[in-house]
Amino acid sequence: MLTVKRRVRTRFFIELGLGITSAALALLTFVKRDWIEVWFGIDPDHGNGIVEWVIVGGFLLITLTLLSLAQYEWRRAVPEVA
Repeated sequence: MLTVKRRVRTRFFIELGLGITSAALALLTFVKRDWIEVWFGIDPDHGNGIVEWVIVGGFLLITLTLLSLAQYEWRRAVPEVA
């Protein structure tokens, strides 16, 4: 049986971990929008909700960027036959 391993740099795991974290925070902000007010004790938009939507959009943009970079690192890695 032939097994193929990819030798990826540490950068791949950092990008993947941060991408998953930002996706989780985007989902948390989308589902429970008031976690920011609870955690930080401030209400910057006075109940309007626009700050939460900006944060969701920002987290989604960060997620897409980091996961794209991780995918690039994965494809860049040279497969090794073990």
